[in-house]
Amino acid sequence: QVQLVESGGGLVQAGGSLRLSCAASGRIFRDYEMGWFRQAPGKQREFVAGIRWSGGGTTNYETSVKGRFTISRDNAKNTVYLQMNSLKTEDTAVYYCVARPAPFGTWDYWGQGTQVTVSS
Repeated sequence: QVQLVESGGGLVQAGGSLRLSCAASGRIFRDYEMGWFRQAPGKQREFVAGIRWSGGGTTNYETSVKGRFTISRDNAKNTVYLQMNSLKTEDTAVYYCVARPAPFGTWDYWGQGTQVTVSS
C-alpha cells in the first residue's frame, strides 16, 4: 500500500506562484511513477504532470501547463513537488497526488487532494 498526503494549496492571484508537496509512505518501489491530477468544478479529472521515481526522473506534462509548472522529487524525503508559476484562473481546481507502477500501470494510489484557487 502507498499513502499520499498533499499540502501547499491555497488562494493566489493570477500570475502568482504556489508549490504543492506530496509526502509518500508505504511501499514505494523504484519503478513507480508519481504525478499530479486536478479536477475543476464541473469538469473531469485531468492529468497534470508525472515523474519517474528512479533513474533520471523522466517527466511529462499536460500541454496547458508546460513551461509554467515543474514537477520534481526528493527521493531522500519521499516527497514529490509541483511548482506552479504564472498561475491562471483556469488552474483553479483540487489537485491530487497520484502514484502507479511505471510505465503502464493504472493510477491506483491517490491523495486526499488540496484546493488551489486562482483569483483574477
